[in-house]
Amino acid sequence: MAVRAMNFKMDEMQIDDVKHVASVYHMTITDLIKEAVSEYLIKMKADPFYRLTANVEEADAAESAEILDAISSMEDDDLAIASSERFTV
Repeated sequence: MAVRAMNFKMDEMQIDDVKHVASVYHMTITDLIKEAVSEYLIKMKADPFYRLTANVEEADAAESAEILDAISSMEDDDLAIASSERFTV
């Protein structure tokens, strides 16, 4: 997998916190941020909104809001997978 650089801005307090936590755990700042992003992506990808809209390429803001409203009123049981099929091509 190719590795690419990214630049982003953080406020000074967050930068100080990142540096401090990294030093306590004997990690580089880069490793700490990469681990944090990985954990956050796992959390976000498990979210029902993401799971239902990840394959929707052209949902506008109104459609996204409508989907989010519908999802927020559902219970976890409503979002359970009822059945699945596997296709091999």
